[in-house]
Amino acid sequence: MTEAKQQEKIRVVLVDDQTMIRQGLGYVIQMQPDMEVIGEASDGDEAVKLVGELTPDVVLMDVQMPNKSGIDATREIMLHKPTLKVLILTTFDNHNYVVDGIRAGAVGYMLKDADSQEMLDLIRRAYQGEALFHTVTAAKALAEVLQSQRALPENSQAASILLDDLTDRELDVLQQIAYGFRNDQIAQNLFISEGTVKTHVHRILQKMGVEDRTQAVAIALRHQLVK
Repeated sequence: MTEAKQQEKIRVVLVDDQTMIRQGLGYVIQMQPDMEVIGEASDGDEAVKLVGELTPDVVLMDVQMPNKSGIDATREIMLHKPTLKVLILTTFDNHNYVVDGIRAGAVGYMLKDADSQEMLDLIRRAYQGEALFHTVTAAKALAEVLQSQRALPENSQAASILLDDLTDRELDVLQQIAYGFRNDQIAQNLFISEGTVKTHVHRILQKMGVEDRTQAVAIALRHQLVK
């Protein structure tokens, strides 16, 4: 990683209908040397417009808001900015929110009462391309989404092409990535070396034409390549 990349700040947009929540999150984020808040929105419609005007790296998206929900806003944003990292932000560890958020394209799920350091860690990890569904409810919901998408749709030519291109072992690794496992955990789960995992991950990203693991998972979910 170059020095310029190390000094680059993570550009964050905050979306929440409660001013105090945005102010609190914004204060903590602005105190970080590697992050900056570049915009705030108070509802889903405003969020879609704001993200279209700015170039954020990560969006913290509330779920329940007037005019347009955070799930609907995420779905609309991802149609135009599929590489953007959206973290669902909510008060409750709600199963339906997680399922809907995953299907909308969110890369993670965070509770509003989370520790500030946990929040900052999730933002950094989302920016680096990790999928972050680590509450008990989120883990179960992710498993349900993957389970419900086991079969390839008959009319999905893109999925068929990807399925033909990826080897059985690469599909195994892709599925492990979808569950949010790190390289060392994947190596342990599949009884292979971490170096081999890195090679498989590199080839998966190359074959799928994406830059990071989150984009690979999004495509895998969209085309039902994982189960």
